[in-house]
Amino acid sequence: MSHYKLDSLDRKIIDLVLKDARVPFLEVARVCNVSGAAIHQRIQKLTNIGVLKGSQYIVDPEMIGYETCAYIGLYLKEPERFDEVVEALEKIPEVVECHYTTGGFDMFIKIYAYNNHHLLTVIHDKLQPLGLSRSETIISFHEAIHRPITMLDMQKDEDDDTVRSAE
Repeated sequence: MSHYKLDSLDRKIIDLVLKDARVPFLEVARVCNVSGAAIHQRIQKLTNIGVLKGSQYIVDPEMIGYETCAYIGLYLKEPERFDEVVEALEKIPEVVECHYTTGGFDMFIKIYAYNNHHLLTVIHDKLQPLGLSRSETIISFHEAIHRPITMLDMQKDEDDDTVRSAE
């Protein structure tokens, strides 16, 4: 996977839009001391090359009734069916993330359910038929930290590919 080399303006723009995706381009331009047109062009470029992937509203699952958050490690009877299983998982609305992982699990998923009974139903009625040999479930009581990656924590040196901590 190739990486796009960000310059200091790119990093500053990304940092600002990560804090507030609805910040007006003219406000970003003012903070960055460049024109609004330059910001628009940079954001368009960063979007076109895939550095920025849209903007969205974030719904608090608990506020709409999803009181149980669970992480489930899945073991497949037939690991070669991985792609098929991922396609099936995409059709289960309670599944919000699926990861390829190292270690013992074939895959690792995140689920939101209304309550523990709903979680059990999802596992029994929707996950088990996918060909699981077994699963391991961890219920999250509370998300203590949730944040996007930031541009100011780690920066690439302009002259080389060395990553250094910004201190």
